[in-house]
Amino acid sequence: MREVNLRSVDLNLLVVLQVLLQEKHVSRTAERLAMSQPAVSRALQRLRDMFDDQLLVRTRNGYDLSQRAGEILPRLNGLLQEAGSLIQPQVFDPSSATDTLRLTGLDLEVALYIPKLTKALHAEAPNLKIELVPQTADHFGMLDQGDVHFSLTGLAPDFAVDQFHRTVIDRMNSVCVMDQNNPLAKDMTLESYVHSRHGMVSITGKGPGWMDEVLKSMGLSRRLSLRLSSFMSVADFCEDTDLVFALPERLAEHVCKDRRLVRRPLPKGIPKSDIRFYLYWHERHHHDPMCIWVRQKISQLFPSN
Repeated sequence: MREVNLRSVDLNLLVVLQVLLQEKHVSRTAERLAMSQPAVSRALQRLRDMFDDQLLVRTRNGYDLSQRAGEILPRLNGLLQEAGSLIQPQVFDPSSATDTLRLTGLDLEVALYIPKLTKALHAEAPNLKIELVPQTADHFGMLDQGDVHFSLTGLAPDFAVDQFHRTVIDRMNSVCVMDQNNPLAKDMTLESYVHSRHGMVSITGKGPGWMDEVLKSMGLSRRLSLRLSSFMSVADFCEDTDLVFALPERLAEHVCKDRRLVRRPLPKGIPKSDIRFYLYWHERHHHDPMCIWVRQKISQLFPSN
């Protein structure tokens, strides 16, 4: 069998061929394709040369398919149908979707926001599979490599920034979290706050925290005694100690629930924070119909964006 170089083949002729073999008539083919009869006749001659076959043969009752054309037509119908579906925009139907949606984020952030989202998604897409992928230090790398569709975080990427999209799902101030018997729970000044023992949650495990940067801009510094990698463990380390944590307000509420901890405003003199949590996605999934639908649900559920 001789090898065919598709680059040398005018694939537009296949559309003309399909109609010619269906109509078995040049003028009717020209009418259906809005072409002139001479143009269809020229296309037929090129097709005969391409297939080395007459394709349409004259009979007493007009034109009919050659044996080769009869074999070609059903395969051609399937080929052009597949080509059309390849080019046609994808459509996501939540009611019948069985896709897998993969999300990642820190445990406490996921606990605060993702259950609300999954309930809303399953209400319309009951067979959608949702996977919560364990967070790694390089969660933007997970997006970049296509391991997850969305990442929930308050951080920003430090590479390929133009390839990431995001939407705000929440914004808040910071508050202090401490044991209920901590003296600062009754009276806290900027000076007493700075000289207390501090704990912090460091997602990346690198560098100073945002509070350190704020205090540095004020010519101050704090005494950092404990660095944690997760918000989920703050209560265990803070309870029955003199440690103070500065946490995003919504996360602090969750940390203090049913624990011997209290929340207090940051001392006067420290500027109010504007902490934002985002849901990020990569350009690779920006036009994916499932992800577009998920983003529509997010915009309905989290009006702060």
